Amino acid sequence: MKTYSLDEVTDKFVGEKGTENRDTFENELKMDLIGQTIKQIRKERNLTQEQLGKLVGVKKAQISKIENSLTDARFDTIIKVFKALNAKINFNVVLLNQKVAIH
Repeated sequence: MKTYSLDEVTDKFVGEKGTENRDTFENELKMDLIGQTIKQIRKERNLTQEQLGKLVGVKKAQISKIENSLTDARFDTIIKVFKALNAKINFNVVLLNQKVAIH
């Protein structure tokens, strides 16, 4: 039985890297991971969505949408959420084969 790597399967069923479908898929996956991370940290901090929303200055529904990847939340809102959770975040930007780290 032949085995396939995740990249091979993704290339075949989603699209190769650099295609619009693949870019969309990877962006949605990243947003899903951010939402799951926020939810996990919120629960570890024993906060409800409503309490986190008050700390951030948004309604409970917005926190729910972020955690469930149902919205394209503003970047500054995501930053505020992580700050309210007292969590350090790092973003990496890759341009023209040069990696730039933003801390």
